[in-house]
Amino acid sequence: MSDQPVRFAVVGLGMGITHCKDLVDAHGCELVAVCDRSPDRLAKTAADFGVRQYSEYDELLRDPDVDVVNICTPSGTHAELTVQALRAGKHVVCEKPPDVTVAAVDRMLEAKRASGKRVMVIFQARFEPVYQHARTTIESGALGNLIGLHGAVTWYREPSYFVCPGMWKGTWALDGGGSLANQGVHTLDILQWLGGPVTEVYGKFGVYLHEIESEDKTVAVLTFANGALGTLTTTTAAYPGLNRGILVHGTRGTFQIDDDKLKSWRVRGESPEAEQAEETRLMDTYGAKEQREKSTASDPFAFATRGHLVQFEAMADAVRNDVDPPNTLETSRHTVEIFSAIYESGRTGKPVRLGSLH
Repeated sequence: MSDQPVRFAVVGLGMGITHCKDLVDAHGCELVAVCDRSPDRLAKTAADFGVRQYSEYDELLRDPDVDVVNICTPSGTHAELTVQALRAGKHVVCEKPPDVTVAAVDRMLEAKRASGKRVMVIFQARFEPVYQHARTTIESGALGNLIGLHGAVTWYREPSYFVCPGMWKGTWALDGGGSLANQGVHTLDILQWLGGPVTEVYGKFGVYLHEIESEDKTVAVLTFANGALGTLTTTTAAYPGLNRGILVHGTRGTFQIDDDKLKSWRVRGESPEAEQAEETRLMDTYGAKEQREKSTASDPFAFATRGHLVQFEAMADAVRNDVDPPNTLETSRHTVEIFSAIYESGRTGKPVRLGSLH
């Protein structure tokens, strides 16, 4: 493909507004069309960005100027819309999670392989510099053998968040769950991205504050293939909303990350002084700054970074060079497998081995 901008269309203008804003600023990307069922929202967004508008998805897919379709609709619709786009000859960027069941993700994988097109899943935390450094450190062996990986998402959502007209959050069919499948899925994904495959889970969940059919509190124990143990707790019932954080420790060190900012880092070095110097350097690079951007702890439409923008640029490069982008369906499937197994464990009261759900 030439060096001309890769042309994107955004479907679903709730979360999709973030995609539109970042596509406009992303190098090598061009927003050319939007699609939504709400006439008012569709018309306003098309006018704001100066792009074509489609109320019908089929019409959008027939637009020859669209190279990539960004799917930002409810999670439980992702597989169906992705398969349609791939069959129409479009590449796909799909919001997290790729869908709400492993079987649905497998249908997406089958369509991707048949089409020869590229699919990228939005897990923007993987692009955060602090997680990139953490992964490189783990892969280098500097942290030693992994012992524990622990994540916590202690957020708050007002009860009214779940009762807006047309709201699909907190439903099993369209959200796949609650605080785990939606808000906590980024942290879960980072744990498996850093720690490697999970082989077994034991989980419990419940509804404590909100009138929803899924859950607003989940806890889980994770067993990793490398022998490490992990824990994950997620909630949208922790007023007024606290940090999202992870702690990872191995035989040679420990680090903590809160809200994508380094909180502490100590890895064995040549001397205590050398260890302290490394921590100081990394805190200066990846630590919290005095002027923090708005947290997502209590605001569902606040974003701490513009990780989507970086992902869109990576997708454009992949399309131009005819290679797989980062965050492929293959690397994202396991995250859906894990949260599905946690829910299954919570329903049965028994540990669940990964690979047993389809």
